[in-house]
Amino acid sequence: MRTLEKVYVNVDYQVLVGGAIKPVRIYWHDGRAFDIRKTLHCCTSEDEYEGIRYTVLIGSAEKYLYRIGGKWYVEPIQTEVDTG
Repeated sequence: MRTLEKVYVNVDYQVLVGGAIKPVRIYWHDGRAFDIRKTLHCCTSEDEYEGIRYTVLIGSAEKYLYRIGGKWYVEPIQTEVDTG
């Protein structure tokens, strides 16, 4: 399993009939909130990451959101550094 750097976030979610969990909003550490327009996919892996991975739409961007038990995390946002 590859090791992901994790940024823990708070998430509002709905529990659907049958027990499935659907995330609806992410709260960033600085207080910003992002509505999840749609959950596109949900899966698990024993090789790539820890927990359950949700592929979600935030605005028009497709992002990954992960859940381990009651904790949620995302990968850190990578910023480009201008070296020139």
